[in-house]
Amino acid sequence: MSSPSENRLLLPSEFGDSTPFAYGASLNPNDNPESISRNVLERNILRKLDFRTMYLVLIYILNQMDRNNAAAARLCGFEEDLGMKGTQFNTLISSLYVGYLFTQIPSRNMILTRIAKPSLYLSSCISLWGLLTTLIGVFCCITMCVVANLKWTATHVEGISTNYYQALSLRFLVGFLEATFYPGVIYLLSRWYKREELGYRTAFFTAGIGASNVFGSLFASGILATMEGFLGYAAWRWLFLIEGYLTVLVGVCGMFILPDFPSGSARWLTPAEHTLARKRMEEDSECHGAAEPTSFGGFSDVLSLMTDWRAWLVGTASCCCTTSLSFSMFFPTLVATMGYSSTISLLLCAPPWIVSTITTIVVARHSDATRERFGHMVFALSMLITGYILAMSTMDITVRYLSLFLMAQSQVSNAVLLTWTSNTFARSSSKRAVAIAFINTAGMLGSVLSPYIWVSSWGPTYNNSFHICVALASIAIILCWIFRWHLERLNGVAEAEERELRLPKGYRQSAPARFSPFALVMVDGTAAPDPLGLNEVA
Repeated sequence: MSSPSENRLLLPSEFGDSTPFAYGASLNPNDNPESISRNVLERNILRKLDFRTMYLVLIYILNQMDRNNAAAARLCGFEEDLGMKGTQFNTLISSLYVGYLFTQIPSRNMILTRIAKPSLYLSSCISLWGLLTTLIGVFCCITMCVVANLKWTATHVEGISTNYYQALSLRFLVGFLEATFYPGVIYLLSRWYKREELGYRTAFFTAGIGASNVFGSLFASGILATMEGFLGYAAWRWLFLIEGYLTVLVGVCGMFILPDFPSGSARWLTPAEHTLARKRMEEDSECHGAAEPTSFGGFSDVLSLMTDWRAWLVGTASCCCTTSLSFSMFFPTLVATMGYSSTISLLLCAPPWIVSTITTIVVARHSDATRERFGHMVFALSMLITGYILAMSTMDITVRYLSLFLMAQSQVSNAVLLTWTSNTFARSSSKRAVAIAFINTAGMLGSVLSPYIWVSSWGPTYNNSFHICVALASIAIILCWIFRWHLERLNGVAEAEERELRLPKGYRQSAPARFSPFALVMVDGTAAPDPLGLNEVA
């Protein structure tokens, strides 16, 4: 529960919410909070917060473009210029996610829970990975200039390998820094939005994957088609240079736009709005579990998480789900199997992702409205499986392109899964941060292995790759069904205890007295009201 000093910050209980008002109504910062409708204040908080969340979507679009630009560059001599052979390109793609794994749980989110200015922390990391992306093009240009000046020939494999290993090292460091972003943003959003508001915002943020594939494909096609040989450099190098520079610029601007935690300063909110923003999260904590403590467990939270079988169950489901969605890493390659030129192939990448972005928002909105997660995730993965089956059945251009449309619609499954499991985490700041990081790290483990599913020797049909992904998507569905069944069983036990103890409907007894990242929750992922703190676990 909050301390007396914290309670003094909360708005008085008479502060009502009965007065309707238009979304985005203006307020006077000097108004007395007691005289302003809570409904008005809350809408203004969400409007301002949603604006800053939209900036996070822009960052995420650039994040995905930086992550996937190697796949586009592959169509215009990237592999040949760096002398890659065999599975070296797959290793280059995988190296980013290896860096991601190294820094996810032990440092990034555990640091984020202890700092007062996440806007500065996240923006600095964004700018740094943009700089590293730029250096991939710069280093390769410098090395190739040295090769040309010394008049080395293509048979000098050592000089060419140096380029490849430079790019490999830089991709690893990009992943090292990117590990701060996605789970950090999910955690930051969970500190501002209530549970019933979080799913749609998370999915809207994740829709940046589809948007990035749309803009990334169009952007790459323009650069690769017009900048070949400009200033003596290959077009794919300009792709890394320009996209990296844009990321640096957006990261610097983010220092002034991104929000910090509600407990800190928020100059973009009026005093009344800031006070209500804190009260909203206090109320959400009281309704869904114990209030957030001010202390942090650190390594003890990680150790407790590792001993909870449910964390491993959901983590494995996340890993299988992410791996089954790995087609997105090689989407330009799959489109190129239809036989078109590199420019046309990149342009054809855009339409499936335009539809995917719309699908992600619609499915997530409906999931929030119905408070149902499992069925929506199964729906998305079913479209993925259908797309894979169609792709395996024929190389006909029309059917192949239709299958790519169906595959792209499945991206929302990861967002729904993450929101569902996030809604079951304990409300402790550090425990929830570690749990989110663990689930996301499990997904990244799948991303490390995914590139080796799409080896070039299996092309152009890639039937072996499709078979593996169908199996993994099916396993993810089965594991999530087990998790849902477990929640149903817990709710059944809780309901029996309610009847026996004659408690009001909806109250829940706690799990065994040890830390679990999961509170006892409803099957839809929402927890019952708990003003007595019955859900608090040790």
